[in-house]
Amino acid sequence: MMRSMYSGVAGLKTHQTKMDVIGNNIANVNTVAYKSQSVTFNELMYQTTQAASGANATTGTAGINARQIGLGVKTGAINTNITAQGATQTTNNPFDIRITGDAFFIVSNGLDNFFTRDGYFYVDGQGNLAMTSNGYNVMGWQVDPQTQDIKMDTVSALRVMSPEHMTYPPEATTKAYVSGILDKNDVNAASSSGKTMNLQFYDKLGYSYTAKFVVKTTDVEGVYTLEVGSILDSENNPLDISGFTFGGNNTVSKTTALGLADGYSWDGTKLRGPDAMGATVDLMDLSGVTTLTDAQWETLAKAYGYNPSDAAQMTTFKSLGYTATDGTYVTIEDIFLNKSIAVTDAGGSTTNTPARTIAGIADIGSFETNVTTAVNSSILTYDATTGKFVSVGGGNSIDLNLSALNAKFENITVDFSNTTMYNNGGTSTITATNGDTKGLGSGRKIGKMTGISIQDDGRIYASYDNGQSKLLGQIAVAEFSNASGLSKEGDNLYKATQNSGEFDGIGVNIKSNGGYMTTGVLEMSNVDLSAEFTEMITTQRGFQANSRIITVSDTLLEELVNLKR
Repeated sequence: MMRSMYSGVAGLKTHQTKMDVIGNNIANVNTVAYKSQSVTFNELMYQTTQAASGANATTGTAGINARQIGLGVKTGAINTNITAQGATQTTNNPFDIRITGDAFFIVSNGLDNFFTRDGYFYVDGQGNLAMTSNGYNVMGWQVDPQTQDIKMDTVSALRVMSPEHMTYPPEATTKAYVSGILDKNDVNAASSSGKTMNLQFYDKLGYSYTAKFVVKTTDVEGVYTLEVGSILDSENNPLDISGFTFGGNNTVSKTTALGLADGYSWDGTKLRGPDAMGATVDLMDLSGVTTLTDAQWETLAKAYGYNPSDAAQMTTFKSLGYTATDGTYVTIEDIFLNKSIAVTDAGGSTTNTPARTIAGIADIGSFETNVTTAVNSSILTYDATTGKFVSVGGGNSIDLNLSALNAKFENITVDFSNTTMYNNGGTSTITATNGDTKGLGSGRKIGKMTGISIQDDGRIYASYDNGQSKLLGQIAVAEFSNASGLSKEGDNLYKATQNSGEFDGIGVNIKSNGGYMTTGVLEMSNVDLSAEFTEMITTQRGFQANSRIITVSDTLLEELVNLKR
């Protein structure tokens, strides 16, 4: 049989192999992260009909080259163009990930680890990050419960939406700060109700509360009293704070101007004002009265601009009075009823003197009280010259001892050092904010997961509706000294071989060698159709030429057979 025929057959087989590879490349032109392959040919073998001989110095003849006849072609190698990046396809799916660099995702079927460039992932019903095509789990590193950072250990499945990750625990508020300007000419701070600012805070269960701070001026410029007027829950129901202390007892002097509201008048003993229908009537006659009843207190408070239904304002109204220069003190009730007060002069003589005379009040319709009293509040102080903060309760901050009210609260340290007493046109801008200036200790409600994001280093973070975020894990990658040596396993998967290098079970951080991940995009196939079609033409011609070798060889054999005729 002619050797040329066998060479032609070998040529047909190898060109068919190359055509198979080209066909597979074209078939996978739109396969995610597919890496194209190419075929190279090698000479099959040679039959030596005469060995080479060297030159003969004796006879003077030259050497003769060997006579060898080739027996065809074979497939030399099928190479995978594994390092060439495919084009980018935008999907806007946050779980679609493209790798830039030479690394591979690590996935597992529960028994073996495989490697892939296919980043088309999703979250399954158990919360695991997995391949969409076959459900293999994406592998990575978990968060160390002690350090709350990634622990680079043997890779395991990334369960990013497990029940413990779906919520973020609540936390009680432990810190707060007050900032802004407290203008000394603010009429609110000078009023009986004071300048109010709200502080929102949380208990250990994540419930929200509001503490109402009240700032009031004193007779000393730059010195204010700071009280907690009330604490309300999330439904605006007041808490019982009767046992709550804030700052302790401090002695302050406060002058308060009182004047009858529009529509009210005082004739010395009778108070006139509008009734329920708006008509002016006698509301109250204090002649002969020795002690004010609750109803009379409420009527007087309303006439002087206080809200009788507000317990705090009523307490303030009843606490007013006057302290004379000799220390004689008369209460607001003494003034209204003009009681006789025993006054002892420097010589020791005692005289009964009307309260209004002691206070120097000629007209009860408009007068001032001047009281030096002990108040259950803290003292807030500013430098009267520079307007800068000096102290609150003797330091930069003061504690809200809320744990004394209920064990579900934490004590809150409130920092006032960021406030000033500058001129702001009579308007104060002081506000209270939970947390310190860095946002620490602010407390929070329970948070529900609102989304998951994947960073360019593979770190996975969950975000929650209480403003918090949590590190859930990190996608690990594998790198190989000879990535072309990986074995294709189908389903866009590769497996390590002896020639690719082994996987150590841990993997590497993708950023360690300059690579990174991009979410919302996928790596497409790196098949070049123009090159494939060109290779298809040359393969077709090669196959055609080899078939001609067989037909011509067959014709020669036919002539050989015909010699017998």
